[in-house]
Amino acid sequence: MTNPTVATSTADLVDAFPDEAHTCDLPLRQFGGLVAFSGRIATVRCHEDNAILRAMLTEPGEGRVLVVDGGGSRYCALLGENVAELARANGWAGLVLNGCVRDVVALRRCEVGITALGSSPRRARKSGAGERDVPVSFGGATFRPGHEVHSDEDGVAVLDPAARG
Repeated sequence: MTNPTVATSTADLVDAFPDEAHTCDLPLRQFGGLVAFSGRIATVRCHEDNAILRAMLTEPGEGRVLVVDGGGSRYCALLGENVAELARANGWAGLVLNGCVRDVVALRRCEVGITALGSSPRRARKSGAGERDVPVSFGGATFRPGHEVHSDEDGVAVLDPAARG
């Protein structure tokens, strides 16, 4: 399935804006029911703790994409079936995680985009450590709240909306 609101593939976006569009060069994989998604960026930085991520997803997503810098940890999952369903129910277009997910089979049935490094059966801590609404960088790309992120099977691209003119 693809998200009908995605008008431009990541490859076309990078071709159209070769100097302005930046790509995330991590080996991210698609896990959600939507394999192509895009939206304005909201951010969370958390390490092996998903309480702040979950709290943010209780807010109206309004078609945004939550970019999560989990520090690249593969120890535990920052997102599972219940949190993904929370994102879908609250109108988030998707999530891009520099970290892992779990409940992989169930995530494929959830109508939300999910891109992550991999999977882990361990659950994250829930102490609430982390930051939100701050620029986060991973894979050679910087994700700033309010900028655009596009994700599909070719990769992840970031664009400042001012570049569109």
